[in-house]
Amino acid sequence: MAFPDIDRFDRAILNLLAEDGRISVADLARRIGLSKTPTQTRLKRLETEGIITGYRALVDPIRLGLDHVAFVEVKLDDTRQAALAKFNAAVSKLPEVEQAYMMASHFDYLLKVRTRSMTDYRAVLGEKISSLPHVSSTSTYVAMEAVKEDGALGPL
Repeated sequence: MAFPDIDRFDRAILNLLAEDGRISVADLARRIGLSKTPTQTRLKRLETEGIITGYRALVDPIRLGLDHVAFVEVKLDDTRQAALAKFNAAVSKLPEVEQAYMMASHFDYLLKVRTRSMTDYRAVLGEKISSLPHVSSTSTYVAMEAVKEDGALGPL
């Protein structure tokens, strides 16, 4: 995979957009020290190259009553490519699974699951996660408090 050249202006654009995805191109240009046209050109290139993958609203899940977070270690009974692909496709469809990572560990996947309550979590674990393709066992760790959870990259 070839990495695109990112200069200080591109980094500034990415950092500012990470802070405020709704900033106008005019304000963005002013803050990075370029005129509007080159800023728009750089922004378009960052989008075209897939560095900027989209724009979205960040929603506070706690205000929506989704304050129960559990991390789930998942072990599979088969780790050949076809089994991994089936698991990946199925876990991607579960709305309660906020993040899923394949791990190099004594377990195969780590899932971040967000629900309204422990009761809801138990249902998701028992009815959805445990029935995903090739799941042989799970272990759950319940988060007590999010210390840092902003989803943003650090300064580039």
